Order: sequence, then structure tokens, then C-alpha cells
Amino acid sequence: MNDLFASLSGGTARSALPGLHDRLVAAAERDGLLDVAYRTLDTPVGTLLLAATPLGLVRVAYAVEDHDAVLASLAERVSPRVLQAPARLDVTARELDEYFAGTRRAFDVPLDRRLSSGFRAAVLAHLPEIGYGHTESYAQVAAAAGNAKAVRAVGSACATNPLPVVVPCHRVVRSDGSWGGYVGGPDAKQALLTLEGVGAL
Repeated sequence: MNDLFASLSGGTARSALPGLHDRLVAAAERDGLLDVAYRTLDTPVGTLLLAATPLGLVRVAYAVEDHDAVLASLAERVSPRVLQAPARLDVTARELDEYFAGTRRAFDVPLDRRLSSGFRAAVLAHLPEIGYGHTESYAQVAAAAGNAKAVRAVGSACATNPLPVVVPCHRVVRSDGSWGGYVGGPDAKQALLTLEGVGAL
């Protein structure tokens, strides 16, 4: 079964064996063997990789993060049973489409937060409290997460956020109002903040 997972997770095998991939996904779902489902989604900030466990969305990754490397990391950190299963992520994809269309301001999909721990987890737990179209400084987030002196740690938490866009680290900016860094790159951060009506200083 593991060999089948490995051999059929790529697009080439799927096209070469029509229908078999879908049957494998169905069998894996039925037998409780699909630990990490994934798909990609084309968006205004590039192609995003979406991955979910039975607990919820576990990973959103930009192309710049190398989708293959992200999948390999999920296989190591979560489970080797990783399979392309787009239907598992239909709701997430729809919510992201609505967000980029300007009709959704918050995400409702369940999240699997296992890839963050400690202070980083506290930072990421706070980020959804920053409202759509609003920003907070790294210092404000540090205070809200329980350690006002940990400004650099907030930057690190944002840089390693496993769920960008959905967990809105793009809303964290420098104290002078400039946008600062972002896991998806400066253009992606600018696009997200512009979408939400946040202008640069």
C-alpha cells in the first residue's frame, strides 16, 4: 500500500492510470489510511499547496517554499501516508477563492496546528484576532502573545507560519508601518494587504 501511495501521488502516474488514483483515494479514505491529503490552488499570489489531516488544514505553502519539499516535510513530521486528494480540500479552496474575490473576511475551516508549538503557537493563535483590513506591529503581537520583549521571536513565528493567508501573518508589520518580510515574498504581502484595503505608508 505504501508503494502505491508513493507511485501514484505524482501527476504522471495519475494520467497514465486513469481512475486508479481516484479508487486508491477512496480506498484510503474508507480504510482510514489517508493521513495527509493535498491539492494545489491557483490564486492571485501564485499557486498554493493546501494539505489537510483528518483534524483540519495543516499546511498552506507558497511555491517559493518548494511544494515538493513541503510534502516531504509533511511525510516526515506528520505521516508518510500523503496523497493527492483534492476533494478533501474543497471547502478550504472555496473559502480561499471567496477571500481573494473580496467576499470573505475570515476563514471557518478547522485547523490542525501541530506544526507550531511554544511561543510560536501563541503568536499564531493571536493572529486571527487581527481583523481583516487591520494590522499590528511585531511589538503589539509579542505583548498579546504574552512576552512583550519577544519581538524577534514574533518575526520568526510569522516567517515559519505553516498556514499563511488563513492564519494572517501578513497583517503583522513593522512599528513604523512599513510592511516588513513575509514567507510568500514582499509582492505577496503587498497583494494581500492591498486586497484588504491596507495602504503602504
